This record gives sequence, C-alpha cells and structure tokens, in this order.
Amino acid sequence: MKKKLNGKVSGLEKRRAISGYLFISPFIIGFLLFMVKPFVQSLYMSFCDVQVGAGSFNLIYNGLYNYNYAFKVDPEYSRLLIEGFTQMIIYSFAIMVFSFFVALVLNQEFHGRALVRAIFFLPVILSSGVILGLETDNSVIAQMHATVEDTMTGVSVTAVLENILRTAGVGTRAYETVFELIDHIYDIALASGIQIIVFLSGLQTIPKSMYEAASIEGCTAWESLWKVTFPMVSSIFLVNWVYTIVDYCMRSDNEVMEKITDTMVDQLNYGLSSAMAWVYFALTIVFLAISSFIISRRVYYYE
Repeated sequence: MKKKLNGKVSGLEKRRAISGYLFISPFIIGFLLFMVKPFVQSLYMSFCDVQVGAGSFNLIYNGLYNYNYAFKVDPEYSRLLIEGFTQMIIYSFAIMVFSFFVALVLNQEFHGRALVRAIFFLPVILSSGVILGLETDNSVIAQMHATVEDTMTGVSVTAVLENILRTAGVGTRAYETVFELIDHIYDIALASGIQIIVFLSGLQTIPKSMYEAASIEGCTAWESLWKVTFPMVSSIFLVNWVYTIVDYCMRSDNEVMEKITDTMVDQLNYGLSSAMAWVYFALTIVFLAISSFIISRRVYYYE
C-alpha cells in the first residue's frame, strides 16, 4: 500500500515538474535564442576598447581598464552604486510592508471589495510603457501638477513634524528616512501592484479552519497574524522580495542605470558602459543570493 502511495506521489510530482517546465519553456527558448549571445558580447565588450566606425565597430582588448576606470577614475559611479543599493534596500522593504498590509485589508470581506482590488491593481496598468510615457510627457498633466503646487497653502504636516523632530534632535537619520518614504508614498504604491496580487493569492490559500482552531485555542488576531498568517505565506515573501529587487533595478529613474545609459549613448563609450552594467548586475545577483538565503532560512513550507 505504501509503495502504491509513494508511486502516486512521485508520479504527481513528475507531472507537476513537467507542467512547470512547459510553462517556462517559452522564456527558456527565447533566452537561449536571443539573450545568450548579447550577454557574451556585452561581457567581452567590457574588457575591450570599443572603437565605433562607419557601420561597424572594432574591439581592442584592454583587460581590466574599464573596471579600473569605473571605480578609480569616474567621480560618480562608486557613489551612485552605494546610494543606489541603499535606496533599493529601503524602498524594497517599504514596498513589501505596504503591499502586505494592503493585501491583508483586501483579503477581508466587505462591500465593494472587487472594486477596491481593481483600484489597487491600477498602478500595474498605469506603469506600462505607453501609459507611463503619456503620464510623463503629457503637457496637460504637467500643467495640472503646476496648478496644484501653485494653489497649495504651503503647509505640510510632514514638514512641520520634521521641523519639530529636527529641533528636538530625535533620531535624525531614522526619521528623515521615514519622512522620505512618506513623501514618496505614491511611488511605493505604484510599484506594489504585483506584490499585492501575489500576497493576496497566498492569503487566500490559508484554510479558514486554521484561524478557527487558533481562535478556539485562545489566540488573538495579532497572535494569529504572527503564528498562522506569516508562516503560511512566508514563501510568498521570498518570491515578492526577488521580484521587488529586480523591478527596482530596472526602474526608469534608477540613477545607476541612467549613468550607464549616458555613458553609452552620450559618450559612446560602449566598453565602459558594459563594465558598469556588469558590475551592477553582479552586485545585484550577489545581494539577491545573500538576502534570499537569509529569508529562505525562515520560510515555512507546508503540503
């Protein structure tokens, strides 16, 4: 009986694995056909002096010159890397907290829940390429922003609180970070659409019987959050963390990416820009590996 049961389980796991590979096979095929060659060319280009000619370019190998230039000569790159990773950690953590809190609210039963969920998912649609371009390049929207700023009274609650705390000398760096996040709450909400949906899907897989059992045992709502909800969706935290980091690194307002783009487009220095891009890519992969390893140690997997 046990052998039959084990055979059924292994067969089910194989079918799930096959379904998973079939699901991601378009990406794998596209990556192998269209991405591997540019990756290799870009890596080799980072070790070369790229001389652009009429309709062609020549690669002259110069070793680690581009990497040395990026760190030792360029006055901005090292600073932008440090500031970029600091901002990435802070904003990614804020996005995770915000999206999880909103997912908890949207998972409750109330009238108009479908409409509210749609509203919170709108940032995903609004951040698409065409609509984002309309938002940034639209003169009407720009004029509306200017009108709103002109008609404001100049009184800001966050500014008043910041001045009070600054005068009192309370945790200067900490509250400055908090107020910076408050001032950029629109950007945080705009980047949280996918995370909210993923968290919401994970919350809906938790059986209600677990909360009922916890309530019978005398657990409060706060204790149920830490003892039931968090462990059951801990694997979702890892997925959302990886997505958030990757999404932040690809943002259009990423100063490191702007530096790499300017070096490539304005200065036509393809070798240096490739070296900068590969350093940024390698550091991001290392950070993802370390943070994912730490988070995975706290992940609870259940059948």
